[in-house]
Amino acid sequence: MNMISLTFFAFTAVVFCALWLCGRFVKNENTSIKLSKAVLLVSSYIFVLYADVRFAAVLAVMSFVTYLCAKDTRRIAAGVAFALVCLGYFKYTNFFAESFARLVGRDDFTALNIILPLGISFYVFSAISYLVDVKRGRLTARNFADVALYLSFFPKLTSGPVQRSGDFFAQFETARRPGWNSFSAGVQIFAFGAFKKLVLADRLSVFVNQVYSTPEAFSWISVTLAVLSYSAQIYFDFSGYSDMAIGIAKMFDINLPRNFNLPYLSRNVTELWKRWHISLSSWLQEYLYISLGGNRKGKVRTYINLVLTMVLGGIWHGASWNYILWGLLHGLSLAVHKLWVGFTHSSKKAHSALSAAVCTVATFAFTSLCWVFFRIETTSQAMVVLRQIFTLGDGITHLYIWSFFAYGVLAVSTIAAAVKSRGIKHQPNHQNTCCVEGFYPLLDLSKFWHLVIFFVFCGLIIGLCYTGGSPFIYGAY
Repeated sequence: MNMISLTFFAFTAVVFCALWLCGRFVKNENTSIKLSKAVLLVSSYIFVLYADVRFAAVLAVMSFVTYLCAKDTRRIAAGVAFALVCLGYFKYTNFFAESFARLVGRDDFTALNIILPLGISFYVFSAISYLVDVKRGRLTARNFADVALYLSFFPKLTSGPVQRSGDFFAQFETARRPGWNSFSAGVQIFAFGAFKKLVLADRLSVFVNQVYSTPEAFSWISVTLAVLSYSAQIYFDFSGYSDMAIGIAKMFDINLPRNFNLPYLSRNVTELWKRWHISLSSWLQEYLYISLGGNRKGKVRTYINLVLTMVLGGIWHGASWNYILWGLLHGLSLAVHKLWVGFTHSSKKAHSALSAAVCTVATFAFTSLCWVFFRIETTSQAMVVLRQIFTLGDGITHLYIWSFFAYGVLAVSTIAAAVKSRGIKHQPNHQNTCCVEGFYPLLDLSKFWHLVIFFVFCGLIIGLCYTGGSPFIYGAY
């Protein structure tokens, strides 16, 4: 069920109405909570069944095993292992089989007919976080319905955010009562995401796909612009999906965590991963990096743990060597930055505006070059792109106007966020921070002119959107 379709809008409207009726007419708090959970669980499985009944079966089995293992802490390790085995089988069997075939000189490998269940990368991580939190005593084991809802909640199922189980369960300690306030905020957040996806990301994809398909045919200027355009595309695409998921959940009076916070303003790679895909970054840190030992076993082991964490994070993104290389590059950069900070104590020094700007540009340039390996299917293709850029190769020069428009929108929104952050910092009792914080400029839709502005914005989305159809980039993971 495409998130931007009349079918999905109708489906969401029905779910919202059902939840509103539960909150409006069921006065008993416990009964209202149980009914709301039931509505969300049933609707989430309808969402998955709409895609494929086999996807729903895998999700149900994962939910039941997770629930069963959490009831006895002695079985939690088995539950984590089961989740990882499922992810490995469905997502990586063909990759490892093909790699082994090439290693032994067999080029006639035929891919096995294995399904890739909808959202398995995300709900496996959710299952592991729940099991580990129970093991660590952070929360008590929940009943099967709660676990099943946590893993299947449809707004976040296919592309996150990866919400902590404790945060999700805590919201159902009181009855969810969606109404006008939650709906008006949620629909605006959803609209911001739709603008990012349909107007910016999808139109950028036209140029990016064209150049990346035959990079040797384009001049270094066009290839460089395509690389920068992909940086913008993947940001607008994924943060757009996150906004839509957050917006839908907000309509239901449920809060999902922020997933992006102006990542391209980062002054180093460490800061980048605190601003990009925040829910995944925090998951990797909490459940992988710390489990590997974190920084508790000496400096050398710390650097190794950083690299291993990012390599495994790259593998999570996809079954391909280019994702492993992408993760390795970021892992090495994190290790180098940590080494540099320890050597110079630069984190304790005040930076001038010029040095901050240079660091920001350098971090963005490095991130954009790493995205080449993320976007291209093979390393040899990535080297063609990089060679065309660094050798100033000749070819077709195509300055795609939409790239400049997209970066113009990004610049304006960033300036607005900077002004907003500066105003907040000057408020009493506010803890100063050097970071610009993103925000949602929500309107009061109960006011006439605010409603007019919102509908004009929706009209712009409809008028400027790319109608060629482009799937969510992270929908494949």
